[in-house]
Amino acid sequence: QVQLVESGGGSVQAGGSLRLSCTVSGYTYSSLCMGWFRQASGKEREVVAALHTDISDAWAAASVSGRFTVSQDKAKNTAYLQMNSLKNEDTAMYYCAARPRDYSGCSLLFRPDYWGQGTQVTVSS
Repeated sequence: QVQLVESGGGSVQAGGSLRLSCTVSGYTYSSLCMGWFRQASGKEREVVAALHTDISDAWAAASVSGRFTVSQDKAKNTAYLQMNSLKNEDTAMYYCAARPRDYSGCSLLFRPDYWGQGTQVTVSS
């Protein structure tokens, strides 16, 4: 049973920071591609970032590049999304996601098999 448990959301003023965490159980963490997605009210879900857990290559979407970064603690089977300089338009439900890595590796185009429960991020002016 694969489980992704995420936390760290909340309400923050514009310009502030939050760090989301996603802890994996039921699967070998280092064999996964990890990613973060978000969905704002009335908008389509979009990819935010992706991570190759074995080699720690990471990618961020253009909309958050320079503000959001991905890191991990492999010993804790946990990936992190550090969100700095938050803007009102970052308000969304954020979802951690994972997919067993195959020959194609990992990228922002990966299609997750497993999803976290979501955590709300609200940025206020």
